[in-house]
Amino acid sequence: MEKTLVIIKPDGVSRKLVGEIIQRFEKKQLKLSQLKVATMSQKVAEEHYAHIKKFDFFEDMITYMTSSEVVYLVLEGTSVIKTVRKMIGATNCLEAEPGTIRGDYGANSYENIIHASDSPEAAEVEIKRFFKEAN
Repeated sequence: MEKTLVIIKPDGVSRKLVGEIIQRFEKKQLKLSQLKVATMSQKVAEEHYAHIKKFDFFEDMITYMTSSEVVYLVLEGTSVIKTVRKMIGATNCLEAEPGTIRGDYGANSYENIIHASDSPEAAEVEIKRFFKEAN
């Protein structure tokens, strides 16, 4: 059974979209195996977003991701990574199709409601990063 990490970002939490987002995953018969609510530390945010450090918006992203609580989910299912990525839509909300989570609720390129692992390798690393107690 494949696993993926999903993070409902601060804008998704503050806009009270957590239940709606989880419901979409459940309607797709994806299993929610872990869930927690926490505020991301600066150190962990910098580690998680190290791949965008060269971009001008890196500091804004770190400030945004550490600004308030996020919801961490581990979802399981057949081809869960591909399924979830399709459900969340394009990273830039302005390019995301209506009917996707980002297309329906996103604001801009990084305040885009949600993060999801993009590969099995990334999922493994990210799940360990945010669910250390489960390893």
